[in-house]
Amino acid sequence: MSEPEEEDFATMFEASEQARRIEKGRTIEGTVVAIGEESALVDVGGKSEAEIDIDELKDEDGDLEVAVGDRIQATVVSTAGKLQLSRKLALRAATAHQVEDAFRAGLPVEGKVDGEVKGGYEVRVARQRAFCPVSQIDIIRSTEAAQHIGRVYRFLITEYKEGGRNIVVSRRVLLEREQQAQAAEARKSIVEGAVITGRVVSVRDFGAFVELGGGIQGLLHVSEMAWARVADPSQVAKPGDEITVKVLRVDAGTQKISLGLKQLLGDPWATAGETYKAGQLGIGRVTRVADFGVFVELEPGVDGLIPASETGVGRDGDLKKAFPIGKDIQFVVMEVDAGARRIRLSMTEVQKMHEADEVREYTERGDAKPAEGFGSMADKLRDALGPRRRT
Repeated sequence: MSEPEEEDFATMFEASEQARRIEKGRTIEGTVVAIGEESALVDVGGKSEAEIDIDELKDEDGDLEVAVGDRIQATVVSTAGKLQLSRKLALRAATAHQVEDAFRAGLPVEGKVDGEVKGGYEVRVARQRAFCPVSQIDIIRSTEAAQHIGRVYRFLITEYKEGGRNIVVSRRVLLEREQQAQAAEARKSIVEGAVITGRVVSVRDFGAFVELGGGIQGLLHVSEMAWARVADPSQVAKPGDEITVKVLRVDAGTQKISLGLKQLLGDPWATAGETYKAGQLGIGRVTRVADFGVFVELEPGVDGLIPASETGVGRDGDLKKAFPIGKDIQFVVMEVDAGARRIRLSMTEVQKMHEADEVREYTERGDAKPAEGFGSMADKLRDALGPRRRT
């Protein structure tokens, strides 16, 4: 192949690639190269020319707005045979012919919701009336129809019959397309470990659903709301609230997303080993009573257990009656295993500690003479308990 032939081939190939890149519905820029009585020619690059109706280049008074050499932006409405452009189609369609072109090209048009009619809304597109079914005005069904009256939206023409006397439009189709595009983009950032700000959509007994963008929702389970036990999720989150959460899990198969809020807060168990030591005396609140013992909240997120044998209640006693939920009680820390998130407490040791204190006070009084044998018992208690730290 000679050099001139190679150049011609390269030029043809480039023109072919340029035409292939120009798709229907795409907005492109070109230069006006010729103006006729009914249409004008526009150079859109790659030795490709497109045609546009002369009415598209006139203002409201009918005067021509452009001249040869001017650059314009327009929407491709047809690629069949020749490229056909429109400047007004993407937004406010001006003529019945352009509305029909928009329908055939699958391009959105602007329309104003004039009023409510049976089963939907009357929408004015350019100078023509169209009908939008109530199910197609929005993604979310609302009982307040008046909120759409007078609004200008983008619609897709789904039906065009009888020369434009019967036009049906949908806004929902466009909203769903946008939502799908946003969802695809949002999913790129919704990965395990990511911290995302979302909006609370609804609150249930088991947790809250949070929208993370593009209509994608994740579940913030009640157990992941706080380190402390949450009895009522609505106390933590309410519909409409903006909330920052951490992505805990993303199920690739079901696309279910698990979220966490407490993970963004300090874990109180991280310092529990330093805060609580064996032998300390403290006060906590009863949170739950089981057959095997009593759970006590030492601080939000940190619970300890008093085994039934350490409660001071006999086998025939009623733990629930002796330890009502919400009651503040004293305890002695017996054992701390922060790694396993377990703290063992005792009530019987509290009684022993009080008895030992009374013995000390009695024996330290200068005018007191302990009874025979009592001093030895006090010594034994001191030896058994040793020095105690108080919280």
